[in-house]
Amino acid sequence: MSDNLKYIEVAVVLPVEGTFTYRVPDALSLLAEPGKRVLVPFGSRKITGYILGDAIPSDHYEIKLILDILDDAPLFPESMLAFFKWISEYYLHPIGQVVQCALPKGLTLCDAAEIALTDQGKTALSDSLNPLEQKVLKQLETGGVSLKTLIKKCNITTSLIQLMQRRGWIVRQQKLKGAKRKRKTFKDPFGEPIEPDTAPILTTEQHEAVSRITDALSKGFSGWLLAGVTGSGKTEVYMRLAAQIIRQGLGVIVLVPEIALISQTERRFRARFGECVAVLHSSLSGGERYSQWRRIAQGQATIAIGARSAVFAPFDKIGLIIVDEEHDSSYKQDNDLLYNARDLALVRAKLSDCPAILGSATPSIQTYYNAGIEKLTELNLNCRVQERPMPQISVVDLRKIRDFRGIRRFISPELHQAMSQTLSKNEQVLLFLNRRGFAAFPVCAECGASLRCEHCDISMTLHKGDNAYKCHFCGFSRSSGANCPTCGSYNIKFLGLGTERVEEAVKALFPQARVARMDRDTTSKKGALLNILKDLRQNKIDILVGTQMVAKGHDFPNITLVGIICADLTLNLPDFRAGEQTFQLLAQVSGRAGRGDAPGRVILQTYAPNHFSIVSAQAQDFKAFCQREIQSRQALNYPPFSRLIQLRISGQDAEQVQEFADALGGICRELKKNASFFHAITILGPAESPISRIAGHYRWQILLKSTSSKLLHEFSRHLLAQKSVLPHHRQILLIADVDPLFLA
Repeated sequence: MSDNLKYIEVAVVLPVEGTFTYRVPDALSLLAEPGKRVLVPFGSRKITGYILGDAIPSDHYEIKLILDILDDAPLFPESMLAFFKWISEYYLHPIGQVVQCALPKGLTLCDAAEIALTDQGKTALSDSLNPLEQKVLKQLETGGVSLKTLIKKCNITTSLIQLMQRRGWIVRQQKLKGAKRKRKTFKDPFGEPIEPDTAPILTTEQHEAVSRITDALSKGFSGWLLAGVTGSGKTEVYMRLAAQIIRQGLGVIVLVPEIALISQTERRFRARFGECVAVLHSSLSGGERYSQWRRIAQGQATIAIGARSAVFAPFDKIGLIIVDEEHDSSYKQDNDLLYNARDLALVRAKLSDCPAILGSATPSIQTYYNAGIEKLTELNLNCRVQERPMPQISVVDLRKIRDFRGIRRFISPELHQAMSQTLSKNEQVLLFLNRRGFAAFPVCAECGASLRCEHCDISMTLHKGDNAYKCHFCGFSRSSGANCPTCGSYNIKFLGLGTERVEEAVKALFPQARVARMDRDTTSKKGALLNILKDLRQNKIDILVGTQMVAKGHDFPNITLVGIICADLTLNLPDFRAGEQTFQLLAQVSGRAGRGDAPGRVILQTYAPNHFSIVSAQAQDFKAFCQREIQSRQALNYPPFSRLIQLRISGQDAEQVQEFADALGGICRELKKNASFFHAITILGPAESPISRIAGHYRWQILLKSTSSKLLHEFSRHLLAQKSVLPHHRQILLIADVDPLFLA
């Protein structure tokens, strides 16, 4: 093979392992840079791939030519390649799909490059041109077309297009879905003017935290746990450190768990730093997200704020990565690439040789343990700013509320009285229940059958406002006037409660109060969530009823009472993390009270007042909870003392899924006989998943456990490679979830 030919390594956007070598035509060789998309032949198809770098060709097989390069500039800096490769290896996911997941939606279309006529091209039309050149320019006279369409209509090659582009006759540009509505990038998320703020005087604890981390900023990678009680001023610490980084010309990534929190955080950072802030999250349209992405890639923005996908912000040089509310489970992606953004933040910081800060009032057990073994350095903010007191938490034992039935039991006399007192002072009330809908368990009064989803192994929930029963797993719905599918009776009882039912009861108890609800149902429309937050900030809401959305780091200065309707909903989940999730949720929602000038109060209602998660939440003692939970995990050899990989098996035929799962389990047991794996790997299953059917797909799982991450990954790779020899493999989806958070 000629030494003058250029060969490139390409990751294709398909569920295939490894990368592929392609040859670049001479006309495109100068344009073939890492980070650009290419159109390549793959079997009988033409697909999109990403250039990862140069490749060394092999003499053992024919190397195909790429068809085109789809971008004028790289979509991500070359420095991110090592990051993508690490993700692919660790999460057992094809690297082409890793890159696709990292990039803004809409950039994987083959026709994303559009060709348009320039003024020079219009002038050239009058000159003597060869027939093909004339044909191309005439085709473009009426407007730009996709590269793919132009090649097909004019029967030309990419070489001619490159030549005409060099002559200045045509230009390549991106055409993105959703790009017509351009985002006003720098407007305030609440639609209000932002006044530049003045940095406040730091508390002693804040000053110590800033000083300690500042000393490490120029010393390469370091990991920090900033454990600060709610309202202790963690965000101010983040901003002081970010100011030092951007003065050095480096980028800062700030991860927050909820889109609602992004708006609050964006507002604070923009008040301090102005237009250098970019925002990345899933509510942006394709065009908006691409615009923000480009601002970062081109150096126009030096701070990127966003949810989990912001960990992929295309900074070439990063000086600091911050993960706020690091304990939050929403940092774990639940489809496609099943990554944990908190963990990837640490990995990217290490690869970028910069510090990473994990902040939380209720650190995850994993993070707290890592600080204990000095993988992270722990810094504590034990006091609220301006010496504001922590809220007083009172526990109400629901077992003793015998005078009321139904929803009235859950508005206990203590809670009712506290709400009345709070409203009389023109202060706001937050009522928390981590279950949406009106009634969670519709049951036939005649035969006792529950109304279950036709496609899932789960009860449907009544949504009274929509006059429908809905499945919270697949979205299936049926009219609330429907009869019992078992006996035909229309006599349906509504057991259980949700936020919609609480809202209705509160409106009846306090008819003069302005009541709003904040859950997935009321915030699904674009702008709805921001409107609720804006009304709350402007004191247009007296009582807010909400799910866990209200618990995540919000700053509501006039909320002085938090009522936790039923604290036990997550305690009995079939998951070893149930106690941890319960403690974190209760402590976080309690922290919404008393963040302004007036002191806060929390009424915590529970059927299990002696459970350690409840006791620790009342005492607001995360260290005591963590220490006891770590002892329990160690006894059972669960994370952080072991690593888990969950193999998810699903398909539409129950017998096929079980047969596949049993066969895979057999391979597991056979592979475990290998001396390397015999004592290192524990196999649990195969077994039906706790929710055995979702969206018409039957579900089984195998849980693999080991103290060695290396051996666990090696074992899992062997299993995944065997899929094609298992029965019904074409009909079955097999997914490896590395470090699963939920085992249902």
